Amino acid sequence: MAALLVLGTPAVVALPATAVHAQSSDLDRAVTALRGITTMKADFSQTDRSGASVNGVLTLKRGGKIRFEYERGTNMLVVSNGKSLYLVDYDVDQVQRWPISKSPLGALLDPSRDVKQYGKVVSTGNPDVVSIEVRDKDRPEFGAITMIFVRDAKSPGGLKLTHWVALDAQNHRTTVRLRNHRYGVAVNDNAFTFRDPRRSSRRPR
Repeated sequence: MAALLVLGTPAVVALPATAVHAQSSDLDRAVTALRGITTMKADFSQTDRSGASVNGVLTLKRGGKIRFEYERGTNMLVVSNGKSLYLVDYDVDQVQRWPISKSPLGALLDPSRDVKQYGKVVSTGNPDVVSIEVRDKDRPEFGAITMIFVRDAKSPGGLKLTHWVALDAQNHRTTVRLRNHRYGVAVNDNAFTFRDPRRSSRRPR
């Protein structure tokens, strides 16, 4: 996610009423856009803090379900079943798990809670681009996420999520860019299970 900007001045600058209203409206539109996605598939490109990139296909389904299917040669999987987010590394036979609420992706997977409660609009200088930063100031260990939308009448809520920048508790930055969005596609809940590589269990989670 985008780096957090800390202003080193105690002065408080009041925004014009029209600007405050516009920001509130954009936040509402972002929540509407995310909640309007029943299912979505999109191609993604993920870039880490070192600049290394990997591609794949993202599948999203209402109810907090998401799957990052990485390209051939990347033996890992990120998947959420609506309750927990899993990072599955088949190279080392390991599985890491986080409750959705403790992941930066929580704002994307549960927009009705995280975006409205912890989100704020970040000015982009472009009326067609909406940037929403979501973080819980009282729980910095949960990380943060900045989601970027462009106005698009064909997308749910009139906004298309083009990319996001995630910052985890260790300040590791990951950028995910989306393209070729497909809305309303048929997605079976089996898409949000995985083969457990640990020897103690081979059953899908």
